[in-house]
Amino acid sequence: MIFQLRGFREPVPVVRPTTWSTVYRVLGVAVYLRHNQLRDLTANLLEEAGCKDVIVEPRLLPLSTETFHLRSTITGDDARLDVAARGIWSPMERTLLDFRVFNSLAPSNAALSVTQALDKHEQEKKRCYGERVIQVEKFSFSPAVLSTSGVMGNEADRLYKQIARRLATRTNQSYEDCIRYIRQRISFSLIKTLVVSRRGFLGTRCERVQKDSDLNILK
Repeated sequence: MIFQLRGFREPVPVVRPTTWSTVYRVLGVAVYLRHNQLRDLTANLLEEAGCKDVIVEPRLLPLSTETFHLRSTITGDDARLDVAARGIWSPMERTLLDFRVFNSLAPSNAALSVTQALDKHEQEKKRCYGERVIQVEKFSFSPAVLSTSGVMGNEADRLYKQIARRLATRTNQSYEDCIRYIRQRISFSLIKTLVVSRRGFLGTRCERVQKDSDLNILK
């Protein structure tokens, strides 16, 4: 069955999964949806938490004569990361974020435990961008990796806990309420991509998560 996602050029096949394993495989149909959804949600959360200069898909500085120890480092002049923000870890420090949401039941991950798969994908991100970001951009780099079932890697867990602390300070809410709020929004985001992959998207396409979302329990 082929379903045309509104706002996208290419038709997307939609199947009827019968097991949870099949459900997770269906998510691979719309990899870009789950990635972009998490990227935009995190950018929105950073703005809510009071971080400055939040930019989606910032372009990295072009290289001239720089060399890197790791051959896996991305060196293209058109390289981009997912989100840039100032003030995540310290007031004047700028941080670049890159996201990955992977299927833990995919053949490339099936032989690994979820913890091992999370660590593998985090290290891949660091090998691709870490050295360039630190040496050329002079910024810190945090790869945020999650599984399709919502399990976070160490870097992602550390990132969202820090956002929750900043959000608690800014809104005078408890840290527990803020981290629960963030995890609920991430869960809804991942569930939404599952529903879109399962049934197709019937609404209007939005570029960013709306700030006046009904899920914002802190307002």
